[in-house]
Amino acid sequence: MTSYGFIPFVILLIIGGCVGRQFPKLPSKLDDGDRQPLQTSRPYNLAHRGSNGEFPEETAAAYMRAIEEGADFIETDILASKDGVLICSHDVTLDDTTDIANHSQFADRKTTYEVQGVNITGWFVVDFTLEELKLLGTQQRYNFRDQQYNGKSPIITFDEYISIALDAKRVVGIYPEIKNPVFINKHVKWADGKKYEDKFVETLKKYGYKGSYMSKEWLKQPIFIQSFAPTSLTYIANLTDLPKVFLTDDVTILTEDTNQTYWDITSDSYFDFIKDYVVGIGPWKDTVVTTKDNYLNEVTDLVARAHARGLQVHPYTFRNENSFLHLDFHQDPYVEYDYWINKIGIDGLFTDFTGSLHKFQEWTSPLSPK
Repeated sequence: MTSYGFIPFVILLIIGGCVGRQFPKLPSKLDDGDRQPLQTSRPYNLAHRGSNGEFPEETAAAYMRAIEEGADFIETDILASKDGVLICSHDVTLDDTTDIANHSQFADRKTTYEVQGVNITGWFVVDFTLEELKLLGTQQRYNFRDQQYNGKSPIITFDEYISIALDAKRVVGIYPEIKNPVFINKHVKWADGKKYEDKFVETLKKYGYKGSYMSKEWLKQPIFIQSFAPTSLTYIANLTDLPKVFLTDDVTILTEDTNQTYWDITSDSYFDFIKDYVVGIGPWKDTVVTTKDNYLNEVTDLVARAHARGLQVHPYTFRNENSFLHLDFHQDPYVEYDYWINKIGIDGLFTDFTGSLHKFQEWTSPLSPK
């Protein structure tokens, strides 16, 4: 096990790095042979928005921490600025994860847009240039998590996020999401007439990402492309053979790009269609195992039906806090990991606490003899 006695010093380095570090624009000069390869023998540790249980989400600090803690992949959500630069941000609004409210010069930018059929009021990413976005400080989404890093890390670009992974001393995969493509394509236009999805794939190609799942090229620079929008996934299938994962939500919710619910598109017939385009699904946990009164209720056949079609299953989101743990797990995230990995049989876990999952896996299924 790794000793964490030096954590305060490392944290200072990470925070300093996210403010003053010059991100490499090209992959690290380390030879591929010098890098520890990606592990593929146990479920993937997917750092959900980085190690965002510790640092503000989708920041350099969160991603660098996740890599240090043993993440197999660092996950992000990609949106676009007003001037068409792809950035890392989960929300189309800046209200909950930045200090935008403290910037009086942007007070008049607050507005209302329709997003997936709902009117939302706030400061929207698409109304700010990258230069303006870089003036903002990121902040922790949840008030019960550590607040000391608020305002110390800027929003990062897709390019900067990729560079963090490529600059790691071992092979670290990336897991970017084509986020809110209908909204982005409506509000952001590129001079060359291309779509958001085109720009997304162009960025990946620029950094050398290529190859189907488990190919030699893929193992060199691992990646999964994810989206809740099935038409985006089928569209980019004509642009790249990189592996794609179809995200699914509560069964009653409509996808943003079709008139179908996630119940409709997790049917056998839809799985038979989408399996030609994706290598896996990323379902909300409660659609895999339903819940009642904060207890687990019924195990659905979602995993079995996906596995029968050769699809991986990467559920979201695993969080350590008691408020997110079902009572069956007795306030112990290790019990939850054990249940999902060994009883449900999933292939990867999106977690806010990369270090906890890594320690559990090293304890229960170490990659090398201890």
